[in-house]
Amino acid sequence: MSDLSSEEETEDTESEETETEDTEDTEAEETEADLGEYDGERNSAGERHGRGKAQLPNGDTYDGEYEHSLRNGQGTYRFKNGAYYIGQYLQNKKHGHGVFFYPDGSKYEGSWVNDQRHGYGEYTYANGDTYAGEWFNHNRHGQGTYVYKDTGSKYVGGWVNGIQEGEAELIHLNHRFRGKFLNGNPVGRGKYVFDIGCEQHGEYIQSAEDKEEEEEEESSLLAAPKWKATEITKLTLWTPSVKKAPSPSEASPAAAAAAGEAVEETGGAVDGEETMPTNAVTDETADGRDDEPSPREVSSEVFSPEKHAEEEDEGSRGEEENIHAQEDQGTASLEDKEDESKEAE
Repeated sequence: MSDLSSEEETEDTESEETETEDTEDTEAEETEADLGEYDGERNSAGERHGRGKAQLPNGDTYDGEYEHSLRNGQGTYRFKNGAYYIGQYLQNKKHGHGVFFYPDGSKYEGSWVNDQRHGYGEYTYANGDTYAGEWFNHNRHGQGTYVYKDTGSKYVGGWVNGIQEGEAELIHLNHRFRGKFLNGNPVGRGKYVFDIGCEQHGEYIQSAEDKEEEEEEESSLLAAPKWKATEITKLTLWTPSVKKAPSPSEASPAAAAAAGEAVEETGGAVDGEETMPTNAVTDETADGRDDEPSPREVSSEVFSPEKHAEEEDEGSRGEEENIHAQEDQGTASLEDKEDESKEAE
């Protein structure tokens, strides 16, 4: 994949380098605070102290807080070229949090130390590019994210004195590169990750011709390294996993026991009442046999101890009545026989 060389990255970084720090000259403010016109509060020594407005000899203006004739605290400094700063001051220098609007339309908002961009800050360049991250002595330094407006690409990683360096990720619209950077160029081993799901592993190397040219020219700038692919991983398809309900045979003993208890609770007789099973019970071995009742002929009556006892009582009473009836019949027959014998005599 020779088209995935460092050329694309270097073109993006060139646009950012052209967004200059030549605006730094506009940040130089008038240091002679006691010169020019002043309208505001003073202390007992006649120094500018408190809130005041100043018209400086170079055409700049300041509206804010003073302490012993020095800009100190919150204030707004406007340059005659159109740039202006709104933020905190310490002894005539931008210090703390502040926003600087440059004449070319760019803007920095963040931390300042001793008139320098220092700490965390966000810079919006005139061409629409943005940087959000750490600063040190006016330069991008540490970890930060630079977004290229024209291409939509994004560099996320390390910076050293305003140059991309260290572990980083360069993100494009449909792929990204992960690896190391040095002097604004990718170097060494890394990989390209594509949105379709595959990765290309390899390394950025410097060809022998480039090395010879550098030695002849004795140039301090390194030539852009070239990408050499070594491996392409296979596409890994992802399929969602669907959990299946466990079959009765796979059910755990505890679940089976719980199911049995539920059946006993719902299927048994409660308080002597009769219950009917919800489903008909069939016997596969009885299919086609005439000597056994069909499933529909099977009684659905459930055994009840109380009812069974009542049936036994009724049966015993019936037997006793039959015995008494038989005894009465036997006595009646004997009496009839005696009467017949008397008549015969």
